[in-house]
Amino acid sequence: MKFAVIVFPGSNCDVDMYHAAKDELGEEAEYVWHDAVSLEGYDAILLPGGFSFGDYLRTGAIARFSPIMKEVIKAAQDGKPILGVCNGFQVLLEAGLLPGAMRRNESLKFICRPVGLRVENNETMFTSSYEKGEVIQIPVAHGEGNYYCDETTLASLKENGQIVFTYENNPNGSLENIAGIVNEQGNVLGMMPHPERAVDPLLGGADGLNLFKSIVKQWRESHAVKA
Repeated sequence: MKFAVIVFPGSNCDVDMYHAAKDELGEEAEYVWHDAVSLEGYDAILLPGGFSFGDYLRTGAIARFSPIMKEVIKAAQDGKPILGVCNGFQVLLEAGLLPGAMRRNESLKFICRPVGLRVENNETMFTSSYEKGEVIQIPVAHGEGNYYCDETTLASLKENGQIVFTYENNPNGSLENIAGIVNEQGNVLGMMPHPERAVDPLLGGADGLNLFKSIVKQWRESHAVKA
């Protein structure tokens, strides 16, 4: 399986994403710069955290217009796994690949610490290696992770099982404790916590590794490739 790690000016978690895919999973991974115009040959797309384009205007607002995003949107439409973490989640929201928006943390302060996440839906291509209701420890590091959407969108998220992760103890004021959601098709996941920073006990924990394992598992099964 081959992962593309998208790199915007200001990305700072791209190396962590690459490490998770290449070193922990043993899969192929390559960095893809924001001005690239093709994602041909890649099986999954990773949008890392950071401060793309300095977070000017709004988080993810400028990155959304990068040339590579046309290809990310096309890959999403083709059903390829797309994972956006932190700033990557914000970019996916701005690009319209996920519903809702991000507001500043309720405390108006940057938050950086491990948090408990509850797996609300383990029937996605990102969570099949977890148990439903399982609580995992994943670090957060953001200033604008306060997820918001209108009542109609929230009802739709609940009805379709699109709320994948919720916070045990809400750190940022996010609506309904939402920490991560998928699109209706189920192949685009956006989440504020950083699973790529929790893939090895040496990093403080490995609860995030199963997310990446789930992606590989689904890809192998869909391509009839035995592990």
